Amino acid sequence: MIKRLAQCIREYKKPTILTLLFIVGEAVIETVIPFITARLVDSIKAGVDMGQIVRTGLLLVGLAVLSLFCGGIAGVTSARASAGFAKNLRGDMYRGIQAYSFENIDKFSTSSLVTRLTTDVSYVQISFMMLIRIAIRAPLMLVFSICMAYYMGGALATTFVIVVPLLVFALIFLARKALPAFRAVFKKYDRLNESIEENVRAMRVVKGFSRENYEKQKFSAASEGLCKEFTYAERVAALQRPIMQFCVYFNMIFVLLVGSRMVITSHGTALDVGEISAMLTYGMQILMSLMMLSMIYVMLTMSAESAKRICEVLQETPVLTSPENAITEVKDGSVVFENVSFKYSRTAERDALGNIDLTIPSGATVGILGVTGSGKSTLVQLIPRLYDVTCGRVLVGGEDVRRYDLDTLRGAVAMVLQKNLLFSGTISENLRWGNEQATDEELAQACKLAQADDFIRTFPEGYETHIEQGGTNVSGGQKQRICIARALLKKPKILILDDSTSAVDTKTDALIRAGFAAYIPSTTKIIIAQRVASVQDADIILIMENGTIVARGTHDELLADCDIYREIYSQQMSGSAAGKEAAADEA
Repeated sequence: MIKRLAQCIREYKKPTILTLLFIVGEAVIETVIPFITARLVDSIKAGVDMGQIVRTGLLLVGLAVLSLFCGGIAGVTSARASAGFAKNLRGDMYRGIQAYSFENIDKFSTSSLVTRLTTDVSYVQISFMMLIRIAIRAPLMLVFSICMAYYMGGALATTFVIVVPLLVFALIFLARKALPAFRAVFKKYDRLNESIEENVRAMRVVKGFSRENYEKQKFSAASEGLCKEFTYAERVAALQRPIMQFCVYFNMIFVLLVGSRMVITSHGTALDVGEISAMLTYGMQILMSLMMLSMIYVMLTMSAESAKRICEVLQETPVLTSPENAITEVKDGSVVFENVSFKYSRTAERDALGNIDLTIPSGATVGILGVTGSGKSTLVQLIPRLYDVTCGRVLVGGEDVRRYDLDTLRGAVAMVLQKNLLFSGTISENLRWGNEQATDEELAQACKLAQADDFIRTFPEGYETHIEQGGTNVSGGQKQRICIARALLKKPKILILDDSTSAVDTKTDALIRAGFAAYIPSTTKIIIAQRVASVQDADIILIMENGTIVARGTHDELLADCDIYREIYSQQMSGSAAGKEAAADEA
């Protein structure tokens, strides 16, 4: 884990090393100052000329300024190194997530990934800064101060033999108590973020069903649980301070009592006033170093779980990757399924798709009908290799999809989903996701074919109208048409519409399909729909049920031979006729 995290330092190695060097210099100077001060006190007591006092005083001032300089530079370089480390860490995680397949993403919830990219990275960043500053300074100060204390105080320094082990034992005990609590905290963070994200995304549903109070109670419960866990963890961690204070005061009392007695009984030969002063200073430095180490220990205890969660993301290997010597060109839009079976997990009891054999010529239009959960979306997700088949193979342009470069394959396939997503930005910026180099004329042409141009031009700013996050300031039908236009700009070999005209009326749906025939005649079009009218003109219509294709054929063939299709058609046509009749009566 440490090795993987260390790889994120990269270009910030220089400020990291500079921090370590300046911290060493600061630690050395701070342990030398008490030694010189003690000698000065003893010299004054012995009666020394003013010139030597001034020279020693100037030396101490110079050392203090140098220590301040080293500490200041170390602060600047450590801030640069830790901020850069966090930037690289966050960037590596984000790029790793972008390379994930759907199977990888299924292992992490969205809220958990957000927590790992934000809260967890912040904890690790703070720990890194403490490691390169305090974790170097504190041990050096501890070692140097103990050595100087024994050099100046002799047997009096044995007080540290009592105090240091006591403090170390107490800190280890507290850390063991705190670590499980901090582990629980981060799991509760995930649940809290999940509650927030779910509520914000479903705000219209929440308000539509007047469930605001229920959502508030759910959030309060998650927040209260997090508060309790954090309070316990922080309470345990906070005990280190009173223990530290006890050790500090014990050391001061011991040095003053025993040291004073030694000065009096030896008349200053074994120990003098200057040495007692130095011993008090070194004692404080030793205990402050231990306090710093305890702070690091607590922080590392807190961030250990964060580091583990971050490494889980960094070390997750994408299930789908481009092969060696990958094919970088898709010849045409033909699609073939050869005895394909698929399950979402190796441990799944049943297949999501089973024994699929299907041939789609390039340029053909294919309609797919079926009830919810019949496997329609799963089938089309295998074409751009969003998942890999469990058994059999899928061919695009005459080649197994597993032989293609992933970017090449997915660049040749455009998918428009029912739950379309628009990104915050202008309409033109969203459209250019399909083609970054598209001209304004090409944008307008694609939008006309998708029946989006008219409503876009009604906006005051037209194509430069700002889209809010998630496209909340446009209707569902408008969002779908913008997404269809975005897919058309890609000029794909295969266009997949996954129930993506469900929010538009039948007339607009028909106009969109007519636009496809005129604009992309050589593109293979696969249309998943709930309305028979959306697919009845297709070259072939598939009827799916329980992950299998139970019937296939043209509209007329299925009307004649397929009971399921005939029933769907009859229900929709009778419903449509009833609607027209009611509208006529109302008129």
